[in-house]
Amino acid sequence: MTKDNRDLDVESVSAHEEDKTLSQEVLEKYDTDAKVRKLKNRKLVWLIAAIAIAYSVYHLYVTFNPLPALQARSIHVAVGMGLVFLVYPTFKKQDRTKIPFYDWILFIFSLGTAGYLMYEYNDIMTTRGGIPNTLDIIFAILTVVLVLEAARRVTGIILPILALVFLAYPFISHFIWMPDMLMTRQFDLGDIFGQLYLKTEGLYSTAISASLQFIFLFILFGAFLAKSGMGQLFNDLAMALAGSKQGGPAKVAVISSGFMGSINGSAIANVVGTGAFTIPLMKKIGYNKNFAGAVEASASVGGQILPPIMGASAFIMAETTGIAYGTIALAALLPAVLYFLGVIMQVHFRAGKENLKGIPKADLPRTKEVLKDKGHLLLPIVGLIFMLYTGMPIAYAAFYTIVLTVVVAGLRKSTRMGFKDILEAMENGARQSLSVMIACAVVGIIIGVVSLTSFGTVMTSAITSFGAGSLFWTLFLTMLASIVLGMGLPSIPAYIITATMTAPALAEFGIPVLVAHLFVFYFGIFANITPPVALAAFAGAGISGGDPMRTGLNALRLSIAGFIIPYLFVYNPAMLMIDTTDIAVNATEFTLPPIWEILMITVTAIIGIIGLSSAAEGYFQAKLNVLFRIVLGAGALLLIVPETYTDIIGLTVVLGIFLINFLKSKKDNPATATS
Repeated sequence: MTKDNRDLDVESVSAHEEDKTLSQEVLEKYDTDAKVRKLKNRKLVWLIAAIAIAYSVYHLYVTFNPLPALQARSIHVAVGMGLVFLVYPTFKKQDRTKIPFYDWILFIFSLGTAGYLMYEYNDIMTTRGGIPNTLDIIFAILTVVLVLEAARRVTGIILPILALVFLAYPFISHFIWMPDMLMTRQFDLGDIFGQLYLKTEGLYSTAISASLQFIFLFILFGAFLAKSGMGQLFNDLAMALAGSKQGGPAKVAVISSGFMGSINGSAIANVVGTGAFTIPLMKKIGYNKNFAGAVEASASVGGQILPPIMGASAFIMAETTGIAYGTIALAALLPAVLYFLGVIMQVHFRAGKENLKGIPKADLPRTKEVLKDKGHLLLPIVGLIFMLYTGMPIAYAAFYTIVLTVVVAGLRKSTRMGFKDILEAMENGARQSLSVMIACAVVGIIIGVVSLTSFGTVMTSAITSFGAGSLFWTLFLTMLASIVLGMGLPSIPAYIITATMTAPALAEFGIPVLVAHLFVFYFGIFANITPPVALAAFAGAGISGGDPMRTGLNALRLSIAGFIIPYLFVYNPAMLMIDTTDIAVNATEFTLPPIWEILMITVTAIIGIIGLSSAAEGYFQAKLNVLFRIVLGAGALLLIVPETYTDIIGLTVVLGIFLINFLKSKKDNPATATS
């Protein structure tokens, strides 16, 4: 090896290490889930690893050997909460190399919250009939305090404060100075904390049930996929397919981040994980740093709405609504495709406007070679889809998919997992599940208060009252409420809160539950790219070196289709490939609308999204002036609206503008007009 080559290798390694350091710093800044201890005592490291692995084994065991709901859920929360106190420091600047004595006390207390329920379970369910005694109330208060403190360490301060606001409500809701709409009967400690601790309508509600039965297993599945090299497969495959195209690295970011975001369920972690690779490439070919960070953020957030997994939210929606998973995944497909089309077309038009090229094909992997080396890793995802669509219970499908991942990874030496890899995947899965588990526990506190006080009815009444009987204004207010409630939250807790608080308002207008839940789900998710609290966009800015707020505004523009599409499928549910004619609001089964109607909506929406993307970037084959951008945007919106007369007008406008622009580009530069 020559001296120059050695120097180059040293520089490459150094740059790689710098990228890893930057990624970790950004992840810790915008995702508190990443701020973990780095212990020096190896025995403690092994002990925590053993607890995490046992935690994973517990979830695999109860999949086929279920315990009573309250017991199973309390163990899920207690052990996970105990791990939080061992893994996460009390404060940001605390020494992370050791565990202080009080965290060991909190760990023991955490285990005690489930131990007490296990010991007293028969008496609680029979002799006392769910009516709390003094000791029950003490343990209930202890559990709530521990959950809030654990959530503060893992998710930050926003969610615990929101829970405390809700928790304060039943204590003051009977006072005469409360508005009539918010006034309730008086509740005592037994009413409030008995609801939260001794029943499955509070802290151990459907949110924790979903975390126990589905979310944990799919996070574990993601950990096994990551260990087998799935992330590298998505990156290499995206590079092979799109890397050489105009603006190739940005298209690679959209494709790879969308797929990975669908699996891992964490937009911020996905921005940092894939962005460390894609953002420098985007900047290298000439994309503005604010735009590069925004592309990664928009794609990662979009992964949460992309079937088949939708960041595990599809399974929560199935559990919450009683609608079959297959129906939800099919309904979410076309809106997700349109969203990603909008992002990728803006990326394409920006590249055309600034004459940004792709990466030379000689520097890219070949599709055939990528699939030959790691293509078999796609089989577990195919198997998962097959099992879910054949009606296999979701938890069983997740379990068998994990097993299938290990088996399939063993088909190639480069992806094969040994016993150590399997244990590490189980540890990683347990650690990665903690943020969602504790967020779901806090959401359970909110759900318990809403259930106890009927606050959800108040929220529904307030939204519909302010909407003044108008469906559009009710949708608009629901959108705002969902964005506010979703700020700073992972996608799954964001969905659970918005589904509980805002979705019922839409039922007043006869909107089917599936349509309503998808509507609030979209806007709860998009809170991560909506300034002023656009955490995914801010993480992208941290990697790109851009301005956080400008990156957020760029992400908002890139995601414009995602803010329009939910309104469209409310007004015309055929976009969700369901026929809602003469069905009940709480319907769980739907028939397909006529195929011609689906095709018409698809074609016109695609042309409309392309037109909207062109207007947003001010470019088609040549630059568009302000007037043309306004006219093109209006025509695109008319095309997206699923009505025949608007389609005709919109199609005429969009194609007319495109033709004028094409002829202009041909006149200005004949050699490149058709390139």
